[in-house]
Amino acid sequence: MQKGNIGITTENIFPIIKKFLYSDHEIFLREVVANAVDATQKLKTLASTGNFKGELGDLTIRLSLDKEAGTLTISDRGIGMTAEEVDKYINQIAFSGANDFLEKYKDDANAIIGHFGLGFYSTFMVAKRVDIITRSYQDGAKAVKWTCDGSPSYELDETDKADRGTDIVLHIDDDCKDFLEKSRIDTLLNKYCRFLPVAIAFGKKQEWKDGKYEDTEADNIVNETNPLWTKQPSTLKDEDYKKFYQSLYPMNDEPLFWIHLNVDFPFHLTGVLYFPKIKNNIDIRRNLIQLYCNQVFVTDQVENIVPDFLTLLHGIIDSPDIPLNVSRSYLQSDANVKKISSYITKKVADKLAAIFKTDRNVFEEKWEDLKLFIHYGMLSDEDFYAKAKDFMLLQDVDGKHYTLDEYKTLTESNQKDKDEQLVWLYAQEKDAQYSYIETAQKAGYNVLLFDGQLDTPLVQLLEQKLEKTRFSRVDSDTIDRLIQKADAAKSTLSDDDDNLLRTAFESVLPKQDKINFHVETAAGGQTAAPLLITQSEYMRRMKESARFQPGMSFYGEMPDMYSLVLNTDNALIGKIVDALRNDTSEDLKPIVAELKGLRARHAALEQQQENGKDDAEDIKKTREEAIEQAHADIEEQEKKRTDIVGKVAKENTKIAQLIDLALLQNGLLKGEALSRFINRSTELL
Repeated sequence: MQKGNIGITTENIFPIIKKFLYSDHEIFLREVVANAVDATQKLKTLASTGNFKGELGDLTIRLSLDKEAGTLTISDRGIGMTAEEVDKYINQIAFSGANDFLEKYKDDANAIIGHFGLGFYSTFMVAKRVDIITRSYQDGAKAVKWTCDGSPSYELDETDKADRGTDIVLHIDDDCKDFLEKSRIDTLLNKYCRFLPVAIAFGKKQEWKDGKYEDTEADNIVNETNPLWTKQPSTLKDEDYKKFYQSLYPMNDEPLFWIHLNVDFPFHLTGVLYFPKIKNNIDIRRNLIQLYCNQVFVTDQVENIVPDFLTLLHGIIDSPDIPLNVSRSYLQSDANVKKISSYITKKVADKLAAIFKTDRNVFEEKWEDLKLFIHYGMLSDEDFYAKAKDFMLLQDVDGKHYTLDEYKTLTESNQKDKDEQLVWLYAQEKDAQYSYIETAQKAGYNVLLFDGQLDTPLVQLLEQKLEKTRFSRVDSDTIDRLIQKADAAKSTLSDDDDNLLRTAFESVLPKQDKINFHVETAAGGQTAAPLLITQSEYMRRMKESARFQPGMSFYGEMPDMYSLVLNTDNALIGKIVDALRNDTSEDLKPIVAELKGLRARHAALEQQQENGKDDAEDIKKTREEAIEQAHADIEEQEKKRTDIVGKVAKENTKIAQLIDLALLQNGLLKGEALSRFINRSTELL
């Protein structure tokens, strides 16, 4: 019997392995099964090169549980080990047998998984003792048994073993007894070993008999050794891809389409990526791309392998060239990763471009399911934008689709403003903004529909990319000012009547929490509506952007800003002005006269102050006090004026009705104000 200490530099290696080296204790099963696959693949390689002339026979890897003994055993009929190899590869931690073997058989050992020598030691995360019973494939080799209880001490002795290969016997620790449950091992095998290239048996297949499930004689093979992505695309049908997708994501809808990845240079990469239906909620189905290394599951956290927007895709990527740490759980950035990322981005863009080019009708039919993904890619990846701008679609409110170039051609003759800037109008809610859309269409303009989750940042991106082009929501101003063809027409109202009109409407506007209204007048034409509510494009965008950019969160707290635009050319507004003037003129005469005198005095005092910069300080102070008093007197008279106009305005049902109709049209009439509107409308009827 040989006794000794494992070749490590610190006696704390096992606590380190148990607590820090691996992120999940369950990873031990992947590592030890992967080692068994390695040993089996090595034997196949030796046989193919003539270095092993014996019978391969049944190469199935077998797992067995013994709850009474408290053991989990993983057995293979692979290459096995001699006592010297156990000493070299087990006792000297991190001296990787796989690396040694790869160097020797680098032209024939492509299927070998292991890259590191620490994988085996992950077993001590769950086992209080580990036995290795192994016999080399070499003629005349003797079987040996290695035992270690998790300390640096081990025992190595000859033993009896009839067949070549290795049995790893894990004596499960008391705090890890869940790994003696069949259901737990089933779950882990399905997660980590589902597509390993060597058959893995765990228990027996069961059949329903006499009211219960009973074991049969057939092995229960838990993995598919030749999964779809390892096959040539020419041998596969659409139904094969759909069936594989359903096996991966049984609760999902059928995918839109897929990409079969297969590249050998300058890196090795295979896999299948599926486009799922993603109409909304970007995060709901992230991280469903599974990363494999030679068919061994590594992770579904692939942010370092593919650009962020591609994490919305589903499927499998398999590459032996992606560098992994000792636990195969964390990805390390290097040149290969960047190349792979660029390659996948290009393949995805090329697939979308090909569908668009060869079958645009299908592309348009699937646009609602694709646009969130494409928008996200354009916003987050410059290389993808460069390709996607040619197949990205704009959809108008009538359901027609256009590329960016097509839409430019459609609108450039009619939708340029007086500064030769192209203006693209859009709506976000077709029904809610119906009247604004109708007004724009009557003016001969096309209106786009931007009802997607990422349309606000996309609009801002396109404004940066497209030359002399801006986007305006169709309800952000009057139609004449949205696309201003000439200098704005001037109102025919006098300043006094204009002030009277604005004050009257301001007095009647209902107060609403977190909503500010600004009343203004404009000459909108005799056929245009008497009153229109618009929302500032800039402020609305800032508030919407606050949802995507944490640094702009203060905009989200600001009140919504609306403009109530009175069309002074409209006959109804003209009648309201006449009524206001008639009902307030007598009461306002002395106030208007007083205001005229006070404003003249205020202006004269400010002029004196400007001219008297060199006057004595006491004179300046006296003058400042006089200015402040004049200002206070003006405010007092203004308040009297507002009170008089407000009282008359509140008795004018036309004003209240116009305001409420506009608010109702924009979904802003609520609560008590809505109740008053309904009662007033009933009375008017």
